[in-house]
Amino acid sequence: MRAHGWRAARIGFYFCAFYALLCTELVPTAEAGCRERESQNCCPGRDNKCLERTRRNTVCYCDSYCQKTRDCCEDYQDVCLISAAIDCVVGSWGPWSSCSSPCGVGSKERTRLVSVPPRNGGTPCPDLRQRRGCFGNNVICDNAKEVAKILPDSFKRTFKDPWRRPHMRMKEEKNGYCVYLRVKQASPGCRLKLWSAQLVQERLICAECQSDAMSKSDRCAGDGLKDVRTFWTAASAPGCHGSWVRELSSEPCRCPPYSVLFV
Repeated sequence: MRAHGWRAARIGFYFCAFYALLCTELVPTAEAGCRERESQNCCPGRDNKCLERTRRNTVCYCDSYCQKTRDCCEDYQDVCLISAAIDCVVGSWGPWSSCSSPCGVGSKERTRLVSVPPRNGGTPCPDLRQRRGCFGNNVICDNAKEVAKILPDSFKRTFKDPWRRPHMRMKEEKNGYCVYLRVKQASPGCRLKLWSAQLVQERLICAECQSDAMSKSDRCAGDGLKDVRTFWTAASAPGCHGSWVRELSSEPCRCPPYSVLFV
């Protein structure tokens, strides 16, 4: 009698275990997902903190990047209402800009605009700006190669030529002009002469172009260029040379005392 009861108990235990297993297979345990998140159910872009742990202790994500990595929670589409990823679309390249340096080595660039920005984890936009080297060859470049020769203003040409004969033709007198130049560099040799010692970095120098120093183009050679560094050398101070940038000019004019002259 006791053995029969024990056999009946065993059969009942196996039956309950089988029934529990069958219920588990037919009615699976609900997985945690985006809906169960306490704050900010869904996250834009890539956010590794936008995750949820399922009851099976696995991790699923609720950020839009999960569509690429295929690790979204099961209810992601329903809860987040996210459509398919949209890749970035850009327009065509614009024209190249002019060379940054009018003379010598410089750079130029071109740009393009975004037509459709990326959304929902789509492919990000490629480079929107390109740059390449160039070599400026502006019409002013020949002037930039000139080296100005200068003297102190004590050499002003206001005297008459004692060797001129009466029958000799007078040289045409041209209107002079002044140029204000910002010194960018001066060699140590400039300190050896009192007049050239004023040629120091960042000082504004007035240089006068008189008629006798003008070339056929009615200008003094090496009188500088706007926003372009040009070079000079002191004619009466050996080893004194440097560079400057032209800021403005005035015609006609006279430079103040202790200025320089173009030779």
